[in-house]
Amino acid sequence: MHEDGVEQRWSIGEVSRRTGITVRTLYHYDEIGLVRPQERTASGHRRYTASDVRRLYRVRALRRFGLSLEEIAAALVRSPDDLAPLRDLFTAQLAEFEVYAARAARLSEQLRGLIRQLDAAVMPDPDQFLQTLEMMSVYENYFSEEQRELLARRQAEVGEEAVTATKTEWLELVRAFKQHVEDGTPVDDPQVRELAARWQALTVPYAIDPRTDERISAATAALWRDHQDEISTRVSSQVAWLAPGDLPKIMEYVERARQAG
Repeated sequence: MHEDGVEQRWSIGEVSRRTGITVRTLYHYDEIGLVRPQERTASGHRRYTASDVRRLYRVRALRRFGLSLEEIAAALVRSPDDLAPLRDLFTAQLAEFEVYAARAARLSEQLRGLIRQLDAAVMPDPDQFLQTLEMMSVYENYFSEEQRELLARRQAEVGEEAVTATKTEWLELVRAFKQHVEDGTPVDDPQVRELAARWQALTVPYAIDPRTDERISAATAALWRDHQDEISTRVSSQVAWLAPGDLPKIMEYVERARQAG
C-alpha cells in the first residue's frame, strides 16, 4: 500500500516493464481470463491490483515448470490466493534455482581453471583446450546428470572456502603418502593408517545419502580405473613435486592401507 493507506495500482505498461512480460502477452492473459486486471480507469485503461500481481507471478512460475495455460488455469481454480499454495510454489522454485546455482557453480569452477591456464601462459595451446573438453566429456559419461547436480549442490552447500581447504588437505595427504611409498613403509604402519583415516574423512562433508554415495563412489572408482593415466598426467602438470607415474602408485598404496585398517 501507499503511505496514505490506498492500495497501489499498476498500469499494463508498468507491469510489462517491471516483469519483462510483453504487453501482448498480458493482453492475451486478459482475453482468456487467466490474469484479468480487476479494475479499469474511467477511460477504460487496465489497472492491476496486488492480487492481480500475485496471480501473474503464479502463472509465470507455473509456466516455467512446463504447464500449459489450460493446466495453469485449472490449477489456479483449485488453489485460491492464500499463503499455503504460494509457499509450495516458492519452495518448488527455490529447488529449481538451487539446481541452476549448482550448475553455475560447476561451470564457474571450469572457467576458473581456464583462467588459471591463461594466467600461467598468454594462450593455452589447442591441446590444453581439447584435454579440458575431453575430461569434461569423460566426467559426464561416468556420472549421471542427477549425480553431477547433487555433487555440485553439495559442494555449493559446503562452501568454496571448505572446498579449497579439502583440496589443500588432499594434496598434503598425497605428498605424505608419496614419501611413504618411496620409503617403503608398510601399509599397516600406525602413521600410514592415520593418514588413511584422514583420507577417508575427506569425503564426509560431501556425503549425500548412503545409496547415492555408494553409486558415486563406484562411478569414481570406474573413472579412475579407466582413465588413471590421463588424470595422473593432468594432476601432475599442476603439482611441481608430483611426477605423472606417482599418482597411480599412491592410489594403490592408499587402497591397501585402507583395507589394512
